Amino acid sequence: MTLWLNRAGSRGQYEDHFLEENRIFLTWNGLKQDLSGVGSKEDVADILRAHYPEAPKGRISQNTGQVWSFAHRMAPGDWVALPSKQGPVIHIGEITGGYEYDPNAEDPYYHSRTVRWLHLEIPRSRFDGDILASLGAFSTICQIKRNDAERRVKEMARSDWKAPSSPKPLAPSAAVEPEPVETDEDAGFDLVTMGREQIATHILAKYKGHPLARLVEAVLEAQGYTVFRSPEGPDHGIDLLASPSNLGFGAPRICVQVKSQESPLDRPTLDQLIGTMANVGADRGLLVCWGGFKSSILKEKARMFFKVRLWDRDDLLDQIFEHYDLLPESMRAELPLQRVWALAMPADDEA
Repeated sequence: MTLWLNRAGSRGQYEDHFLEENRIFLTWNGLKQDLSGVGSKEDVADILRAHYPEAPKGRISQNTGQVWSFAHRMAPGDWVALPSKQGPVIHIGEITGGYEYDPNAEDPYYHSRTVRWLHLEIPRSRFDGDILASLGAFSTICQIKRNDAERRVKEMARSDWKAPSSPKPLAPSAAVEPEPVETDEDAGFDLVTMGREQIATHILAKYKGHPLARLVEAVLEAQGYTVFRSPEGPDHGIDLLASPSNLGFGAPRICVQVKSQESPLDRPTLDQLIGTMANVGADRGLLVCWGGFKSSILKEKARMFFKVRLWDRDDLLDQIFEHYDLLPESMRAELPLQRVWALAMPADDEA
């Protein structure tokens, strides 16, 4: 069994289509040509040069291996990891079919393989740090093999995707001899993603449980809100109450529910928040869940846009980064961060 990484667009814009169609796709925009009869990687490179004449030579070289892998290296029985951009989760599936080309499909869904999704919405925190680093490779498609990752992910599947008992650090180890296919060992790592994972691991260890509400409180205060935080214990659906102005009498009045659980949150908690908002006279609601939200909640985002906001782990991280300098000194001591600049790499599917 080979384990592959297959992203669903640089912004996760194709993720729902992957899951709904039970397929993975080679989402190179405008690549409308059957690859089933292509006999070599050099032939693939010629096709890419013809479709993307302005693309740099190095980019064509990098993309050639990925396109070749999708069309000719992947095989039924291989597993595929799809990191989500909709929440801090990873989807794992088994490839069940060969390469297919559909000239009548909508761009960029011409190239696909059927997949049986084994488990959706596995919390990222359940994976060892080195595997998360591999899944943070710059490439859209590559083989994940570093540190015996294939076997270890299969062991996770047999253990109901439970977190490992002795997690490995979030850092790439020395590479082994690469095979003639792009792997996590030669694809390069997204340092921004790796950094966020390190910060997320630290926050979860430091603020799991009720302390996460204290972190959200600090972020809201940094935004200019006056905040009431419920004491530890039963909160009856109220973790925080927030309102602008010094006394907290301004509008909008916000009722906040904070969940530090690592698994995605389901619909009943949203319904509870809406009921609590009515009970306390809140104008708006903020639902924060470290593990993100199930589709039953995400489908309500448009309907609830003027009433409720949803923050998952990544949303909270963004808010922390944006307002970090305004957080209390004691909290910055608990969460010491340093701004680091890294080169932004273009997405493969935007070739």
